[in-house]
Amino acid sequence: ADGGKLLVVPQDGSHWLSMRMVLEKLWERGHEIVAVVPDAALLLKSSQSFTIKTYSVPYTQEFVDHYYQELGEK
Repeated sequence: ADGGKLLVVPQDGSHWLSMRMVLEKLWERGHEIVAVVPDAALLLKSSQSFTIKTYSVPYTQEFVDHYYQELGEK
């Protein structure tokens, strides 16, 4: 069977950790994957297994990093 094309719009955080493993397995089976992610994110980073396309959000990467750092301290 030939691989297909997948468009993924993942949630950041723990949801992404499990989804990333699924995407890597799909890529290994020949699928072409594009993930659409915000330009400021906690865990959504590029990989050889899929292409990342970003979209603008009204907050910065520094805000995201600071927010989660403060959340972890509480």
